[in-house]
Amino acid sequence: MSLLLRVKKVGNDQVIYLDNSATTKPFQEVVDAFSKTSLRFFANPASIHSEALEAEKLLSRARQQLASLLHADEEELVFTSGGTEGNHMAIFGRARAMQHRGKHIITTKLEHPSVQKPIEHLEQEGFEVTWLTPNQRGVVTAEQVKDALRDDTILVSIMHVNNELGSIQPVQEVASLLATHPLAAFHVDHVQGAAKLPLALRQLPIDLLTLSSHKFHGMKGSGVLFVRKGTALSPIQIGGTQEGGRRAGTVSVPGAVALAKAFRLAAERYETEWVHLGTISQQFRDLLASMKGVRVLSPPDAIPTIVNIAVPGLKAEILIHALSRQGIFASTQSACSTRTYAPSRVLLECGHSEIVAGSAIRFSLSCETKQKDLERAATVFQQALHSLQKVMKPS
Repeated sequence: MSLLLRVKKVGNDQVIYLDNSATTKPFQEVVDAFSKTSLRFFANPASIHSEALEAEKLLSRARQQLASLLHADEEELVFTSGGTEGNHMAIFGRARAMQHRGKHIITTKLEHPSVQKPIEHLEQEGFEVTWLTPNQRGVVTAEQVKDALRDDTILVSIMHVNNELGSIQPVQEVASLLATHPLAAFHVDHVQGAAKLPLALRQLPIDLLTLSSHKFHGMKGSGVLFVRKGTALSPIQIGGTQEGGRRAGTVSVPGAVALAKAFRLAAERYETEWVHLGTISQQFRDLLASMKGVRVLSPPDAIPTIVNIAVPGLKAEILIHALSRQGIFASTQSACSTRTYAPSRVLLECGHSEIVAGSAIRFSLSCETKQKDLERAATVFQQALHSLQKVMKPS
């Protein structure tokens, strides 16, 4: 049965979407802005006729708005197709630009595959990489970065919020540490923290920052990379002069307009809802933790939008499918890895056993999640758990 038919069967009023770390539902205002811009300002902003100039003006306005919200300058923003491209641009671009000065990179074993894989690729090309090991809470320390720094370190890449556990990395401390190491550019994958945990880029010495629109109620296929002035970066997509020569290809004006609008609306919503969201997230954690056989893996100080739990001995996908049949949508690990049905790489790196890592479920909330949704999700989860535990074979 297709997902669409299953959703229809349970009824839309009963569907509870708790997979917001994979993607969020776009705000209606954002969809309207994207649609209107697509129809009215469809001209290529790189052309020179009047329609193109109108599109280019709109693109500039979106860039100004976003720069203001991020406390950045307009020329420091490069519109991309999303988080993966932004991360690739930061990592490959920095490596290509600075390989004559050094070939050492520092990162963590927590990173999203869109960071992990490019760095592994560079390792195969001869770059040396220090992979920082997180603790069981899913956190690395600034002290670990300090110990790993070398005279030839050209890049430190650390995510802000881990996409599976919700653990928050000490990016402010690392940024302060690296301020005295100008050769080592600091890249932050901010995809899970954007619009939720503000990073004032005028004050924080972060050199490269990745955002993805659909993680904060924008449209898929658009993102932005912040590149601090003076940060050496080679383009990885060539053949045009768009985006100041840093990314060739026609810029999506509707995507940029929708991104700027989504970021503003989401930041406002999260600022308003943050305390309440923290309260209902904690209540949800407590309900799950009180159930027999459930372990909460997200640390107590994790971002409230991610609650990761495990039921050792019970495969995660079995529970996910049981919840899905009742209209509760959650996930196992990164959306880029969930269909491997393998234990979570991130949880294994944090020191959890294969049994725990193979039974982990991520519930991810948004500013639109309601308390009653979480209460019903917990009730359905408990019912599904009881049913499955009755037929579980002792391990």
